[in-house]
Amino acid sequence: MTVLMVALGAAVGAPLRYFVDRFVQARHDSVFPWGTHVVNATSCLLLGFAGALALPPWATALAGTGFLGALSTYSTFGYETFRLLENRETFLACANVLASLGAGLGAAVIGAACGRALLG
Repeated sequence: MTVLMVALGAAVGAPLRYFVDRFVQARHDSVFPWGTHVVNATSCLLLGFAGALALPPWATALAGTGFLGALSTYSTFGYETFRLLENRETFLACANVLASLGAGLGAAVIGAACGRALLG
């Protein structure tokens, strides 16, 4: 049952990641990976929120591991940072690392705070 929940969530999260990434990146005339940054920060926000709600195991597998795991993308973040370094965009590569870590951690904290506030 858990594997099915993860697969169902991922089946929605992975295509959504692709479409959001392309939508955001198409609106920026920059080599900075804005699309990946947006999907990763959004995933952290939602995972922090979901974690605070103490969902049942099946819902955690569906939403947390499946959907949000597929929506976020550490491998793309790593690859895009590496490509920036290869292209001698050192400032943008460092900015990507710092901004992604800061936004991800900050979003997770905000999401968890919102989840706790919702529970009262």
